[in-house]
Amino acid sequence: MSEAALTHIAVVGGGAWGTALASVAARAGRNVTLWAREPEVVEAVNTGHENTPFLPGIPLDPAIQATSDFAALAHADAILHVAPAQHLRSVTKGLAPHLKKGAPLVICAKGIEQATGKLMSDVAAEEAPDAPLAILSGPSFAADVAKGLPTAVTLACADEALGTRLVDAIGLPTFRPYLANDVVGAQIGGAVKNVLAIACGIVQGKKFGDSARAALTARGFTEMTRFGVALGAEAATMRGLSGLGDLILTCGSLQSRNMSLGAALGEGKTLEEILGSRSSVSEGVYTAQAVTRMAAELKIDLPICEAVHRIVSGKASVDDAIAALLARPFTTEDL
Repeated sequence: MSEAALTHIAVVGGGAWGTALASVAARAGRNVTLWAREPEVVEAVNTGHENTPFLPGIPLDPAIQATSDFAALAHADAILHVAPAQHLRSVTKGLAPHLKKGAPLVICAKGIEQATGKLMSDVAAEEAPDAPLAILSGPSFAADVAKGLPTAVTLACADEALGTRLVDAIGLPTFRPYLANDVVGAQIGGAVKNVLAIACGIVQGKKFGDSARAALTARGFTEMTRFGVALGAEAATMRGLSGLGDLILTCGSLQSRNMSLGAALGEGKTLEEILGSRSSVSEGVYTAQAVTRMAAELKIDLPICEAVHRIVSGKASVDDAIAALLARPFTTEDL
């Protein structure tokens, strides 16, 4: 193994996705440390080799070591940063003093910071300015990845050499990172698709049929692309794994936390009821507000995202938001 190889991978975030990525790194032959905020996760992983609170029923490599101490990550060659988007800033602030010099932060969270409208790369750069950054995003349910089922993702990094080292460190025949350099675009797809998945879930919950869901997904992809390009992303990135690929997955399965939340809204449940019954995070609820606010500042039209924001913020009922969308003037498809 070359001197430049990334042999020790730390995963920050002990939820389902972080645990799945820890499994990937272990299968790739790396030394793996999983940081989790919850002591019950640390105990379950270290003693039972299973994340029973967040990913039950899937055995983990016994070599994966869990901890709640950032200092235990000081020797990691790379960090897979999986803290939820709205907590990424505070977690990065705690992590930063313990980062090994030159160790890259690979951001695996999907969202936009609600309070500031900043992308995760910008948030991380503010709190850990010396750490090289990369983005890992794409169509990937945690359970599928943890089970070793075939998955492909985007790994975006401005430094191609570093990106190649990261791909070599975690790539497997069944976990295939495709290297890209569009860091902005890779984040836009992962963030906006969560908002659109809530909309598609509402369609499911209202029993509007597959045709309506397909139409909403396609029009949502137009919004995602419009938003991404306005922020400097490449349109081609929106058509890739981290854009269209993730959109297809998240808008087509109730295994998606955001789509299942939308389905519950469509069935008549309140947001408070839905969130109160869950331990997992549905990022689209928070991202909807940030995307809508940013779109207004950019003077671009994102009617589906805006409708979702109005619903989850309590400014419109599901039925009123749907009626407003269906009453929009007819237009050309490229708009």
